[in-house]
Amino acid sequence: MPKQRPQQLEFIVLMASLMCISPMAVDTVLPALESMGAAVHTSQATDYQLLITMVILGLGIGSLFFGPISDSIGRKPAIFMGFFIFLIGIFICIRAEDMTVMVLGRILQGIGLSAPRTIAIAIIRDKHAGDYMARTMSFICVFLILIPIIFPILGKTMLDLYHWQAIFYTQMVLGILVCLWFWKRQAETLVPSKRIQFTRRLFVDGIKEIIGHKDTIGYTVISGLMTGAFIAYLSTAQQIFEQQYQLKDEFPYIFSLLLIPIGSAAFLTGLLVLQYGMKKLITIALSTYFAVSLLYSLLFYHTQNPDVMVLSVFFMFQFFTYGLLYGNLKTMALQPIGHIAGIGSAIIGCISTLMSVAISILIGKFVIDTTWPLFIGFAICSILSLLIQLYLRISARTLRVHTIISKKKVCKRS
Repeated sequence: MPKQRPQQLEFIVLMASLMCISPMAVDTVLPALESMGAAVHTSQATDYQLLITMVILGLGIGSLFFGPISDSIGRKPAIFMGFFIFLIGIFICIRAEDMTVMVLGRILQGIGLSAPRTIAIAIIRDKHAGDYMARTMSFICVFLILIPIIFPILGKTMLDLYHWQAIFYTQMVLGILVCLWFWKRQAETLVPSKRIQFTRRLFVDGIKEIIGHKDTIGYTVISGLMTGAFIAYLSTAQQIFEQQYQLKDEFPYIFSLLLIPIGSAAFLTGLLVLQYGMKKLITIALSTYFAVSLLYSLLFYHTQNPDVMVLSVFFMFQFFTYGLLYGNLKTMALQPIGHIAGIGSAIIGCISTLMSVAISILIGKFVIDTTWPLFIGFAICSILSLLIQLYLRISARTLRVHTIISKKKVCKRS
């Protein structure tokens, strides 16, 4: 038992580190968007948003490839392939001289990083299930949120001391270090007897399997809606704080501090999920998220932005509830399809990610002079999520009633 706890802690930190490389690719460049834009001859806020959302798009596309591959050749080789593509994307970004090439490099970064992000979840599912998986995911989310707090500050430091390309060199070094740690310390979790031959049917069969589970589809869509709302904030944060509030120097520190509630909520989830269950925590979080969004929308309808401290308090409430949702939504979606964790995680990740990119781009187009459209987007995403969860509950209850009636009929006949 004394050995098991340090090993479990290392496993949690290692999985979090694998998953943290993708937010690192996003958050470290936030302070450098204008410098990167100047290097590729653009000054449009919508182009700055693309430098964020295209990484997320790559994450969704790549997960469709790396999930099935990991089910076929094992978790570790697939992750190494992903890191290699990530490094190619870094070199393209460093040498980019126009927006098209920069976007290509960012998409490749996302495709490569989809491997550690997607497969880390599959590895966790290989080792855990049910509320214990949710508990592990929650503790991983603590590191997954708290570690990225330093990324915008790290990006600003590299930008101030050197230049924007130094940010990508830093990403490369950190990515290689995590990859070496994973290679040295993590054993393969998918034994050869459980591997699935990689064929054209694998993806089709995975889709059919997932469609058959309403909970998987429902919680995947909820994850896409809520992640889309959060990415909308990520892609507009630089525009909000640097342009609307004129807080260019303070932006990395404000951005980092606002992430702390997510980590705090994720840690709290790890303590509460075994006692209350995932569904109850998700309901509470979605209800709170919608209430806060609606309150802001009503208070500041057709007005200028409130004081930055007021805005920060509202953001902190939103991000705390998002922290309660993050790990639980992924676990609820993956729970019914644990026997195809790799392809399942890939398809779920792709659907939710593509949804989130589309949602974030749509919301971001309206965030021009005020943050009000952002909170309207938050409110719409959360109310739709609540309606989906209500539908899943009614469907489950109806199914239970039909099952009881069918059993009674069989008993009477016999």
